[in-house]
Amino acid sequence: MEVQGETVLSIKGLEKSYGGNHVLKGIDLEVQKGQIIGYIGPNGAGKSTTVKILLGLESAGTGEIEIFGEKVSDSDIDYKRKIGYVPEIAEIYDNLTASEYMTFVGELYGMSAQEASDKAYKLMNIFGMKNVFHSKISSYSKGMKQKVLIISSLLHDPELLFFDEPINGLDANSVMIFKEILAKLAAEGKTIFYSSHIMDVVEKISSRIILLHNGRIVADGTFNELKGQNMEGTLEQIFNELTGFNEHGQIAERFVEIVKGGV
Repeated sequence: MEVQGETVLSIKGLEKSYGGNHVLKGIDLEVQKGQIIGYIGPNGAGKSTTVKILLGLESAGTGEIEIFGEKVSDSDIDYKRKIGYVPEIAEIYDNLTASEYMTFVGELYGMSAQEASDKAYKLMNIFGMKNVFHSKISSYSKGMKQKVLIISSLLHDPELLFFDEPINGLDANSVMIFKEILAKLAAEGKTIFYSSHIMDVVEKISSRIILLHNGRIVADGTFNELKGQNMEGTLEQIFNELTGFNEHGQIAERFVEIVKGGV
């Protein structure tokens, strides 16, 4: 995909192995300010590994990474103050109240306790959760905990966001609100990496879709561009075509046969 504008993130020749398992096999990627990147691929394709390397949670094997124009290998942790992250599986201190947890997160990013608390309360109110702001997170439903994680990732007004399955547990209304939030953040110049297996959501919200398969980028473009490259149908169909997965019908049929008592 041909892109223009301010480069927020640049990856050149990124490779990563775990023992004999070659997970990333040469990722080259430039991401521009204000893009919503749908970063997709089968399990084990290397999506989470890429993100963890970018966040500094794992070391790169080989390759060069620049974020906000600075080489990650040469810089200190200051660039991380401009990043927000919602992991697929998050550890959250649920013995704290939302007020305590989000004030703690805000202070980690350099906010004052009062600023973090006031902002968190207002954002919790937007999500209809002000009445539980001082309740322990352990009493929350899965969807409520997910809202806390989303708010925490945005509390410090980051420039670059990584969301991994961020709508897990959210109700339909909250999903609609979240998708609108993403669109407005991108319009404000925020850059968003959005990773999900829910293809119809990725298809609708992404300004650019990157498909990773076997540690390599096998597709990069807008949804319409991907459809125009001899591919048709939904993003799910394009995904299946590029990853070579076309056995879902047979697998489902066999599964139901066994459920019904077949051999």
